[in-house]
Amino acid sequence: MPWKEPGKGDKDPWNSGGDQPPDLDEVFRNLNRKINRIFGGGGGNRQNRKSSNGSGGVLGIAIVALVLWVAYDSVHIVDEAEQGVVLRFGAYNRTLPPGINFTLPRPVESMTKINVRNVRSLEDRGHMLTEDENLVEFLYKVQYQVSNAQDFLFEVRGPEITVKHAAESALREAVGTNRLDAILEGIQREAIRIETQRVLQETLDRYQAGVQINQFNLEDVNVPAPVREAYSDVIRAREDKERFIEEARVHANSVVPEARGKAARITQEAEAYRQTTIALSQGEAERFTLLLGEYEKAPGVTRKRLYLQTLENVLSRNKKVLLDTESSGNVLYLPLDQITGGQGGSRNMPPVVTPETRQGVDSTPPARSARREGRQ
Repeated sequence: MPWKEPGKGDKDPWNSGGDQPPDLDEVFRNLNRKINRIFGGGGGNRQNRKSSNGSGGVLGIAIVALVLWVAYDSVHIVDEAEQGVVLRFGAYNRTLPPGINFTLPRPVESMTKINVRNVRSLEDRGHMLTEDENLVEFLYKVQYQVSNAQDFLFEVRGPEITVKHAAESALREAVGTNRLDAILEGIQREAIRIETQRVLQETLDRYQAGVQINQFNLEDVNVPAPVREAYSDVIRAREDKERFIEEARVHANSVVPEARGKAARITQEAEAYRQTTIALSQGEAERFTLLLGEYEKAPGVTRKRLYLQTLENVLSRNKKVLLDTESSGNVLYLPLDQITGGQGGSRNMPPVVTPETRQGVDSTPPARSARREGRQ
């Protein structure tokens, strides 16, 4: 029957009359009576009902509080970046998606929220041994996310510690296969970073840690502080070595082509000298062959002509003039300015031959001149 129906105003359990607020004691007493009727507590005399009014009010309050607590503990709002892991009697039961979800109240079921979109960071520093047994110091940073909330909570104890130890182990493995120079000079640094991230992800997947590695970065790479100054000296010495090698290479690139060009020029000059010498020798041989033919035709005339040519050639290079003044009274003209003027003038001036000189030439044995010509 609807409350506050005309003619039934006294039937409203919430109306205490007029505009006064309802009496809470009366409300709980009415609620207690209804509960007693439900559970069979409607009988009994008036005295028993009066004695149970106090205990009935407390029980009603407890029941209302229990209902409110059950409603509060059973309704869960999971954010968009989270997942809810539900445990039933302490064991994994299910994973709740984002949104409004319902569970049984505690202690039957409990829920733990895990943020699966937040990027977590881990930074650490460690000393690693290289392939050539040198110690190098690394400062590295790991960025990761939760990929599986169930595994993240139950498969490993201390996920952050697990990620840290796995990252250190993976980096130690990658560094152990490279030399110190290649690491510090940056030649293998990117390869080490990629290899470390790969090994780290494989290790965490093998542990079922529920973690996805987003990025592994090497923030700083250097030798330990106690040997840093000594290693800087080594680096400077290596740089000086490289500079000297480069200077020597530049010098070689400039000197070697010059030396090769000079060698080629000397080779060409030698080849030209060889060709010239061969040509002169062949010309002398041909001249001697022609001279031999002429000599066979007229031996006397050829000997005299050769002798006179030789004498003229020798005397034309001499500045001295020989005169036999006692055998002849003729006055001879001597071009002294041409004789003493220089080497060039005396070369072009023919020798002065007196009749006595020519007579001596005519009386010279021809056989001796022929032999001299043969030696030439």
